[in-house]
Amino acid sequence: MPVIQSRQNPKVKLARRLLTRQGRRKHGLFLVEGLRHVGAALEAGAEIAYLLWAPDRLTSAFGRRLVAEAEKRGPVYAISGEVLDSLSPREHSQGLIAVLPIPTTPLESLVPDAQPWVVAITAPQNPGNIGTVLRTMDAVGADALILLEGGADPYHPAAVRASMGALFWLPVVKTSWEAFLVWAQQHGYHLYGSSARGTAAYTEVDYTKPAVLLLGSEREGLSPAQREACETIVTLPMEGHGTSLNLAVAAGVLLYAMKTRLAHPPG
Repeated sequence: MPVIQSRQNPKVKLARRLLTRQGRRKHGLFLVEGLRHVGAALEAGAEIAYLLWAPDRLTSAFGRRLVAEAEKRGPVYAISGEVLDSLSPREHSQGLIAVLPIPTTPLESLVPDAQPWVVAITAPQNPGNIGTVLRTMDAVGADALILLEGGADPYHPAAVRASMGALFWLPVVKTSWEAFLVWAQQHGYHLYGSSARGTAAYTEVDYTKPAVLLLGSEREGLSPAQREACETIVTLPMEGHGTSLNLAVAAGVLLYAMKTRLAHPPG
């Protein structure tokens, strides 16, 4: 197998474009880097558009097995470690980068029987927070993430890394607040919001499925209309000088509280 030595190779140039949001939108593809993350994508059965690997870097038996598995699903190209480094935010890549199609999941495909526990976030600004929330959702057994009104890209490399593979297992939907509210009402979801203006202790609410944990953006929190739409607004106690927690931290606290107190509707 010839080894790609040029940064001007078409496959390398396309992968480099995917480091930008504009490139990901234009091509409908995103990057997955590293042994653990590529391994998670393969384990989840994700489609592989193509894979780049550096024979001079990827020496472990596990890494070579990943390459062999990827070859069953799509094109695989050998590349020099130096060229592969140009696609990696790390100083030295692990020798493996996969290019995957961005999944498109319509809101209408989410239904209470299959996705009884959903998280919705309004315009999150930090892609790492999105990935961390997905990782926590996977840990507690939540079923889908809905991103409202834009915000950061869930397929940004930082989000992919922070999700630790959860991105490949959980559906991610992008939609507007108005469409989300119609969907939630049509399917009978109980909306539980989080806000400093809340009055309910998050550990004392009897959450009921199908349930949505609704979180505001890092900057603005929930809007008045969003708070009004919620069945209950919970609050996190803040004993120190700060007035709020990091979005991903708050989501983790609330998701574990919900896990211990979630009930199913009668009948």
